[in-house]
Amino acid sequence: MTTLTSASPSMVTLADLLERLGDIPLERVRVSPRLGDATEQDVLDIERREKRLCELVDGVLVEKPMGYLESIIAVRVITALMNFVTSRDLGFVSGEAGMMRLLAGLVRIPDVAFVSRKRLPGGQLPNEPIPQLVPDLAIEVLSPSNTPGEMRRKLGEYFEAGVELVWLIDPRSRSAMAYTAPDQAQKVEADGALDGLTVLPGFSLPLQELFAGLPA
Repeated sequence: MTTLTSASPSMVTLADLLERLGDIPLERVRVSPRLGDATEQDVLDIERREKRLCELVDGVLVEKPMGYLESIIAVRVITALMNFVTSRDLGFVSGEAGMMRLLAGLVRIPDVAFVSRKRLPGGQLPNEPIPQLVPDLAIEVLSPSNTPGEMRRKLGEYFEAGVELVWLIDPRSRSAMAYTAPDQAQKVEADGALDGLTVLPGFSLPLQELFAGLPA
């Protein structure tokens, strides 16, 4: 993972930075600590002090957007996964504050994630606020400020780290994309269902059930 530094010849303007981050809105980029110097401790300090969630990317803190609608959808996904995973003792499901160190210097916070027991050291959850964990399944519920470039970057990082399946859920179109690789995806239409495939065989979540009663 390339680290941003003030001396980097490829990073001389804010436009360069935003392009690297996926052309996200500027208001999501924290300028303190200094760009390129942020650490995991800064992620924890801001969450504790301001109750704001930030991901750590190239030494930069990027605020994670999460609205009320997106949170409701995430909770519904968590509930469905928990009912399936817990009854079978398959592992653990985390929510929208579940920070994970995917790679050195990279902290991401999937809206929902499933980590199987086989990926846990000794089958036990690490007792750290930002554990070194790579989920089997990572789920992002798209917010208006999530850009295509940002999600392409996230997909690349997830699969580089070892994630097997990624769902991108779009509340506005009431559809989803299921990725098994950054360039291999299946669109799930409003009348379809998210499938656990080889990660969670037998799991299915109909989108009509997921979006029931919610505004488009």
